[in-house]
Parts: sequence; C-alpha cells; structure tokens
Amino acid sequence: MFVIIGAAIVIIGVIGGFMIEGGPIKVLIQPTEFMIIGGAAIGSLLVMSPFAVLKKIIGSVMGVLKGDPFTKEQYLNLLKTMFELFNAAKRDGLIAVEPHVMEPEKSAIFAKNEFLLKQHHALDFFCDTMKLLLGGGVPPYDVEAMLDADIDSHHSEGGSAPMLVQKLGDALPGLGIVAAVLGIVITMQAISGPPEEIGEKVATALVGTFLGILLSYGFVQPLSTHIELLQASEARYYECMKAGIVAYAKGNAPIIVVEFARRVIYSNVRPTFAEVETAVRGTKAP
Repeated sequence: MFVIIGAAIVIIGVIGGFMIEGGPIKVLIQPTEFMIIGGAAIGSLLVMSPFAVLKKIIGSVMGVLKGDPFTKEQYLNLLKTMFELFNAAKRDGLIAVEPHVMEPEKSAIFAKNEFLLKQHHALDFFCDTMKLLLGGGVPPYDVEAMLDADIDSHHSEGGSAPMLVQKLGDALPGLGIVAAVLGIVITMQAISGPPEEIGEKVATALVGTFLGILLSYGFVQPLSTHIELLQASEARYYECMKAGIVAYAKGNAPIIVVEFARRVIYSNVRPTFAEVETAVRGTKAP
C-alpha cells in the first residue's frame, strides 16, 4: 500500500509542480519517448539477466507490492512451532520428532504453522538441520557454521535481483539521454523550419531525459532498496530459526531455546516475553 502511495506522491509532486509553473501537461505525453526508453530498459535487462535471475526479479517486484510477510504474528507462530517440537524431543526423546521433520506436510506440529509450510526453503532449512541432529555426533559450533553457510548462500543468491534492478536504475538516465539525442537529430533535420516547430521538437527531446531521470531516481532505485530491505527481513527469519536450533543443540531447555530465538527478531515485529510465554503455554503435546 505504501509503495503505491509513494509512487503517487512522486507523480503528483513532479507533474503537479510542473503544471503549477504553467507547464502544459500534453508536452510530457510522448509515446515515442516511452517506447525508446522502455524498450531499451527492458532489452538491457534481458541482456544482463539470466532467466533464473529474471524470474527472481519478477517475484521480488511482486513481493514489494504484497508487503513484508514476516510479521509479528508469523514470528510468534514460528516460536510456538520450535517450542512444541523441542518440547516433544525433550519429553519423548529426539527420535520422537523424526516423523515431523521427515514429512513436515503430514506433521501435527507443522500443520499449525501454514506460513512456514509455504516457505519451502525456510522449511528445508529447519527440517534438514533437525535431520542432521537426529544422527547425532555434530558439535553445536559445526551446526552453527553450517547454518551460517546456508544463510549466506541464500542471501547471495537472492542479492542478484536488487543488484540488477539497481543497475537498471543507474542506466535509465543514460537511456533518457539516448532518447534526447535522437530527438535532437530529428530537430536538426528541421532546423530551417519555423521557431515554433523547432521548439516543439526540442521539448520532445528533453522529455526523454526527464523520463529517464525520473524513472531512475523516483521509481527504479527506490524499488531496488525496498527489495533489499525485504530480503533482510527474510534473512532475519532464518536467523531466528538458526538461533533456536543452535541453542537446542547446546542442550538448553525449550523455553530458553525460544528466548534465544526471540532475541534476534527485529524490535518492530518481536513478540514480548509475556506474549511468547502465553503462546507456548497454550501448546498441546502432539
């Protein structure tokens, strides 16, 4: 919602100011300039983006429109899931959680957390590590190093999308200049014409530069920053799981494990100690 509001404010602020100064709005409506800049931008994005990364860019843009899914409610559900799973392991032995991590889609514990079940990579991140702990013999510091490597790999893979969007934003002013230069070429061919005609063609050419700069600094580069922030929010979800798993591997009680995980959550979405305590108290044994 705020993305749409922000984009609207950019348009209203720029176009509104132009109109208040007496600028004719119809001068800015130049379909050919949009075609030149838009075509060049899309084409350059296809040239520099492998298909897999292109899919990530599209998914990231759609994610910006949907907003940050890692809310306080989802973190509370994650903490409840971890508590219930680790509590079952403490009560009935680690082997008791094997059916849950081997087939989480059929697990009574994971069934209570539909959000986590839909986050396929996060689910694998958690369950695969628990499968490793089932085998035993892995020191906690090795578990932590392995989780760090997984998070780093996932972050590096996802970082290609905002990087390429940022590069596209950097290129847009230059593409606007390309459109302006083409407009000047057309203007020079009509240099012997009346001043009104020459002025109109120069104005059309300058619209290309205007569009390139506006699209870059008003839309594309802020979009890149937003994607980076969403990915940082996703990474924090993984850090929360990592903190819980490592704390459990070190032999801490389930309630302490959950507290370790709670402390790494960003403050704006972090459940309070009382909220977590109330939530885990209501969990039932599977």
